[in-house]
Amino acid sequence: MSRPPPSPRNQPPGERFRAQIEAALAEGVAREDLRLRLTLRDANSLSRDPTIPLADIAYGAGGMKFLGVPVERGGVDASVLERKRDLA
Repeated sequence: MSRPPPSPRNQPPGERFRAQIEAALAEGVAREDLRLRLTLRDANSLSRDPTIPLADIAYGAGGMKFLGVPVERGGVDASVLERKRDLA
């Protein structure tokens, strides 16, 4: 018997949020209108995941970015990809 696919909460954050970011971009949402708000656990997991190409994560004066989307670490009970309409 095959196992069911893991629930989104059991997926590594890189896989889960890559899919969400790509879906948002496919819907026409601009990258600058997105923001990842991650739990500290998910942020640490994302930054240490050896399966994520180095080019997908950037660190700079503006903080961490994943696939060009700004990342906010901590301050949330559950990680979420926010769109500009959610940020207002």
